[in-house]
Amino acid sequence: MYKKLAEMIGKIDPTPQLEMFKIPLKHFIKEEHELVLLSKKIQWEQLESDLSQYYCVNNGRPGIPIRTISGMLILKRMFNESDESVIDRWVENPYWQYFCGEIYFQHEPPFDRTELIKFRKRIGEEGAEKILKLSIDLFPKKEIQEKEVLIDTTVQEKNITYPTDVKLQKRIIEQCRLIAKNEGIHLRHIYKKELKQLMIDQRFHNHPKRRKKARAAQRRIKTIAGRVLRDLTRKMSDEQKLKYDKKLKIFNQILKQQRSSKNKIYSIHQPNVKCIAKGKEAKKFEFGNKSSIVKTKTSGIIVGAMAFSENIYDGDTLEPQLIQTERLTGRKPKYGIVDRGYKGRKIVNDTKIIIPKKLPSWISKYQKQKIRKQFRARAGIEPIIGHLKRDHRMNRNFLLDDIGDKVNTILAASGFNFRKMLQRLKAEAQSIFIIIWNQFIQDKMIMKFAA
Repeated sequence: MYKKLAEMIGKIDPTPQLEMFKIPLKHFIKEEHELVLLSKKIQWEQLESDLSQYYCVNNGRPGIPIRTISGMLILKRMFNESDESVIDRWVENPYWQYFCGEIYFQHEPPFDRTELIKFRKRIGEEGAEKILKLSIDLFPKKEIQEKEVLIDTTVQEKNITYPTDVKLQKRIIEQCRLIAKNEGIHLRHIYKKELKQLMIDQRFHNHPKRRKKARAAQRRIKTIAGRVLRDLTRKMSDEQKLKYDKKLKIFNQILKQQRSSKNKIYSIHQPNVKCIAKGKEAKKFEFGNKSSIVKTKTSGIIVGAMAFSENIYDGDTLEPQLIQTERLTGRKPKYGIVDRGYKGRKIVNDTKIIIPKKLPSWISKYQKQKIRKQFRARAGIEPIIGHLKRDHRMNRNFLLDDIGDKVNTILAASGFNFRKMLQRLKAEAQSIFIIIWNQFIQDKMIMKFAA
């Protein structure tokens, strides 16, 4: 769809004619700044070549240059910004503008925030994976092609409220009213006043003194939802039914599902959300999707990130995840170190899966220490997942549908890798400055004593 409706490829002139009355950015920014160094290290031409397939060649108006919008997307993930705030900060920050390929300081944003939404939809999972590969290729080959990798899964929570049956039934009533209003349908009864009181009555339903009244209110809300939905369906024409077919199916499924039903719907606007058991006392369940992360053991680079639509067993995520890792790094890892949640998998795609287990008594002390060291190293992926959630927008996924889950996971991993390289460049620049400063002091002292 996006290829047919796409714009022409927007381009930045690599050798522009400089204007007389404007000062180029590179003349008043610090050349040793880490963002300047990172912008020079990224292969922008390769990224433009990879993403240009999602644009038309000679049809439509010229689009936003790929470097500008992809650079903005990278900055958003590196510094945990929203679509709105990243554009606001871009206008204020000359280093961000230089990173995105600007020649002169700009006082206006280069595009509207909705263009970021369109760009993510345009490139999809495949294009996001190319950005992840770009972030991996920043590091030396020996660091990204380690023999041992750490693999773990986590839950990427969706941006929905905590789901309860009463909330969903109330939403059905409200949305039925809205559809009726938009289509000019007169409902027999909208239950506005009664529903307000029933929602008050069903609160604190676990309290012994309120339980009976609350359960009666819950049953009544479900009855009202069914009545309003049937009344709306009867009065809709065949054309209107076709228009709202997807929503009506979701409404009917919500009203039919019971507490013990499988494949329940937990959100009307995000029906693909799954309930995943966390296994921890503080937070027993999380509502979203399962994501898998692969990290190199020593260098700590994320070399694989993948989101899954279904709540599948951890062991079943290994095969597609290792295939992606080989595609991104160019080498199949020899060992994959995992936790006990992957029990039952020993070798996947010629990669030996190492799972913590009770060690036999007959092996030597040296072998025991070596195996236990591998198991302790596996815990190193836990803080990485924590950083992805807290610092790179994976804690709560605001992007829509399955494609939003996949793109968000991959871009979060990309942001982590870019940030890691940024910190490395900053440390190198500081160490060079310290060496130069120490040499300066030493030369000054020699001249002083010589005098």
